[in-house]
Amino acid sequence: MPTMKHRSAALATAAALGCVMLSAGPATAEKGIGGGTPGATPAVSGDEQDGTLLATAGGISYDDSKNGSGPKAGPIAPAGDYSPPPCWYGPTYTPAQFKKEREAVWAVDSTGHQWDLEQRKRYVEGEPYKDFNMDKAGKGYWWTSFPNKSYPPGWDKCTKETFWVDTGDPPPADVPEAIDPEILAKLAYARIRVPGTKVSLAPEAATKVNLPTWAWLDGAEFKPVSVTARVDVLGIEATTTAEPVSLKIDPGTADAETFPADGVCEIVDGRIGRPYAKGNAKETPPCGVKYLRSSGDGSYPLKATVTWKVHWTGTGVNGEQALPDGEFGAEQDVVVEEVQSVNR
Repeated sequence: MPTMKHRSAALATAAALGCVMLSAGPATAEKGIGGGTPGATPAVSGDEQDGTLLATAGGISYDDSKNGSGPKAGPIAPAGDYSPPPCWYGPTYTPAQFKKEREAVWAVDSTGHQWDLEQRKRYVEGEPYKDFNMDKAGKGYWWTSFPNKSYPPGWDKCTKETFWVDTGDPPPADVPEAIDPEILAKLAYARIRVPGTKVSLAPEAATKVNLPTWAWLDGAEFKPVSVTARVDVLGIEATTTAEPVSLKIDPGTADAETFPADGVCEIVDGRIGRPYAKGNAKETPPCGVKYLRSSGDGSYPLKATVTWKVHWTGTGVNGEQALPDGEFGAEQDVVVEEVQSVNR
C-alpha cells in the first residue's frame, strides 16, 4: 500500500492536471458545525452542482488587517510548554471536486493498483460511500487532513482517510483533530506578527560608564495586534490577540545594572519606558541600564525582549481563553565610553 508521501505526490499530480478549483462562489446562510451556528456555504454553480469550494487549508481564511507590520516585525515565540496543532482535518471538496481529484490520481497510475482498488471500493462502490456522495451535492463536504507547515512535519499525526460530513453535523467523534475554534485560535497564533524591539536610548550615540541610560519603545507601535481565522462553510471563527505587557533589558554584560533591578520594565499608561526629556538628568530612569565598565574598542550586545500576553475568543466560547505568552526580542550594539577627566 502506498505511503502517505506517495499519496501526497499523487495529489500534487492531480493539482498539476488542473483538477483543483480554488475560487469560492456567493455565500448563503446555513447552519455550522454542530448545527448551532450561522455560517455560509457556496451557492449552486454550473456543473459543480454544489459550488466551487475547494479548501487549500481546510477551508480556513485569515484576516491579518490588525496584525503587526513593518520591516522588523516578526513572530512571537511561545513561552513554556506549548505545541501548535501538528495537523488538522477540514472541509476540502464538494462531491464533484473530490471525484475529479481522485479520478485524476487513478488515471496517472502513481499510487498502485491495489490502493486504487481499495479507494474505488471506499468511495465509489458503497463501502461505505457510493459514487463520491454525488447524491448529497450541496449537503456537505469531504474532509481531508492538513499538516501544519509551521510545525515539524505532521503527516504521520493525521492519517484518517478522507471522510464525509453532512452540513450541520459535527465531524466524527473519533477525530479530535477536526477543525474547531480552538484549533483556529492556535493557527492564528502562529500568524501573529509584532513590531521589532530596538529600543530608543538616551544618550543615543554612545553612553558613559556609570551614567544612567534611559530606554523606551515607541508607544504608538506597541499596541495589541490580532489575527482572525475562520471557516465560512462551518460558520466558525476565532480571533487571537497579543498585547504587550513588559520589556526585559539584558545589558549584554555582567558589568551593568538595570532599572528596575530585575531588568523588567512593565507597561505603564500604555507606554514601555519613558522618553528622556531635558531636566531628567538627575532622575533614575523608569526603564534603562547603567554600564559599570567601558566597552573598549567594541560594544555590548544589549538585548530587548517584549513579552506579549496572548488570548483568544471564538464561536461558541464564553469570554477570553488564554494561550501561552509570547516573546519577541532583538539585539543592538551599545558603545560605552570612559568618562574623560581634565587635569589642571
